[in-house]
Amino acid sequence: MHRITPGNGRSRAWRRIRSGLLAMLCLLLCARPGAAPAAGPTLSFGVLPLGGALESREDWKPLLDDMGRAIGLQVVALSVTSYEGLLLAMQENRVDLAFVSGKLAVDAVLENGMKVLAQVTRPDGLPGYRSVLLARRGGPVASLEDVLARPGRWSLAHGETQSMSGYVIPQLQLFTPRNIQIETHFRSETIDGHQGAALAVANGEVDVATNNTADLERFARRFPAEYARLRILWESDLIPHGAIVMRIGHSQELMDKVRAFLRDYGRGSGPAAQAQRAVLARLHGLAGFLVADDRAMLPVLQLEYQLARRQAMTGQWVSEAARQARLARLQAEYEAQRQRLQK
Repeated sequence: MHRITPGNGRSRAWRRIRSGLLAMLCLLLCARPGAAPAAGPTLSFGVLPLGGALESREDWKPLLDDMGRAIGLQVVALSVTSYEGLLLAMQENRVDLAFVSGKLAVDAVLENGMKVLAQVTRPDGLPGYRSVLLARRGGPVASLEDVLARPGRWSLAHGETQSMSGYVIPQLQLFTPRNIQIETHFRSETIDGHQGAALAVANGEVDVATNNTADLERFARRFPAEYARLRILWESDLIPHGAIVMRIGHSQELMDKVRAFLRDYGRGSGPAAQAQRAVLARLHGLAGFLVADDRAMLPVLQLEYQLARRQAMTGQWVSEAARQARLARLQAEYEAQRQRLQK
């Protein structure tokens, strides 16, 4: 958990430096022995830290063991404590495969030499989940309007900048359209995972927090008393589900084996399929995987572009010409990235 108080550019720069240092530290502390991408018969699977690092690794182990048997290679988990940690692992080629959010999947494809193999699905059948803003039931926050209309009054917990539901979508759909900059609007910021943010609200440590509908379901099962103390002030539009990505350097034959394993996992009838569905249920309530490719991340790319454009439109510039130049650069970058995802 990182706590930040509003300030000038130096405080935000320190936030980025600190995130990078913590990411490097968590890779050193949280990596399982032998979990680096292997030469030879071992693949390293990066685990998005939706709960604790150890908990996430243990939740994924049965599926990774099944994957290893199916493809004939050992698959081990590299579990980190932050999105920054997983991003750094991909940048440094420490993982062969990874379970990532939509934004991290876009980064993986465009910047880190990986490709999308599959997207997760959930029992509700919806093509995504929703970002939410939480407050404590019976607490000081009366309503969403109360949050928006009283700058400097409330404390906020939110996700890292790579988190779609914890940061990108609330910025895009809630704060930026109202010309609210969270760095100055809130009394303080706390950067945390979804579980930690929900606990902070439930325990009265912060006033409001971002989260999402999928992780709240898991939170309700693990912390029913704390969940009962939460209420939702705001919900976003649907956000595309996370994805499984794999490094391009592996053979097409191996990629096809992994994709086929994911496609078939938990499908059909019989004891084996039932056991696999139980594994998926422990994995954040998943129902399975749908075969996908890089084009599945086009909606996420568009959301990122919309946020960047809206921030450029509402930001302060030395001149209108500078604003228009920024908008033109964003448009050109978006078109180039969109073409890459469509290949």
